[in-house]
Amino acid sequence: MLVRRRFLHAAAASLAGAGAFGLLPARAAHRHPAAARPAGDYAAFVAGIRREAIRQGLTADAVSQALDLSAPNTQVIARDRNQPEFHLTWAQYRSRVLTQRKIDDGRAAFAARRAILEQQVLTRYDVAAGAVMGIWGLESAYGTITGKFAVVDALCTLAFEGRRAQFFHDELFHALTILNAGDITPELMTGSYAGAMGQPQFMPSAYLKYAVDIDGDGRRDIWHSMPDIFGSIASYLAGSGWVAGETWGQEISVPDSVAQSALGRTQVRTLAQWMQMGITQPGGVPFARPEATGAVLRPDGPGGDAFMVYRNFAAIRRYNPSDFYALAVGLLGNEIT
Repeated sequence: MLVRRRFLHAAAASLAGAGAFGLLPARAAHRHPAAARPAGDYAAFVAGIRREAIRQGLTADAVSQALDLSAPNTQVIARDRNQPEFHLTWAQYRSRVLTQRKIDDGRAAFAARRAILEQQVLTRYDVAAGAVMGIWGLESAYGTITGKFAVVDALCTLAFEGRRAQFFHDELFHALTILNAGDITPELMTGSYAGAMGQPQFMPSAYLKYAVDIDGDGRRDIWHSMPDIFGSIASYLAGSGWVAGETWGQEISVPDSVAQSALGRTQVRTLAQWMQMGITQPGGVPFARPEATGAVLRPDGPGGDAFMVYRNFAAIRRYNPSDFYALAVGLLGNEIT
């Protein structure tokens, strides 16, 4: 999201384990069909894109190859116009996303790649392994679901269709810039129907800002290189304000009597102030650092789960602006690292 900034993506794909734009758990927009532009206009549209690319100095063979397009991608259009609508509570979302299988798969993936993460990535970016793993798990099910659409084809189709045309036009040219630099070839530059790429599901603009070459081969490969994949996620978190040595948050106990209006991520207080309201760690245990500050989330209201979230929660949330997503990343990371 990312990345980005993302707009709403089908929750169905998210709940299956892919995060083509990342998860938008509480709601995914339903798109009403719009009148299609005449297909004959597409050749002229692509020709205009090609001329603009040349004016910008994007002349590599890969750019010409990627722009060898004859018609809009009908699968992209169909997915964009038919996004199902979901209204999930946090409890429903948590049970569907944080499954035992997702946790078990994450533990196995972490064990297999722990040395790469800890020795090649976290020595450069002082972020939490759990946050990197949680994002990887939610975005692409640990690299198993990344999308098979040709990114330039998808973005060109969406720029042509007109809905958020400027956004997709800009992302298209970011994608062409990546191809022009030789980081990836058109046939390997794959992603979601809306252009989120590789295992971290970066939009091209986020790739240009945050993707890194950790393995030293001269390319930033977020599709196949595990050092680059982990490094790019860590780079995103570091660039989003991750504070080394701090946690993202924790589950807490909140009396039902505390008004929901007093809670939310913008309501930041010291832990001492929260404790005066009866808020504690589970089992009534007081917080160890009463001078620290945090915000309380109780997504489903009184009687539901509650969390104290800190500054690193905001860093995760910049990857995808959803409280549900950031909570899931944090909780998943806690379980698998």
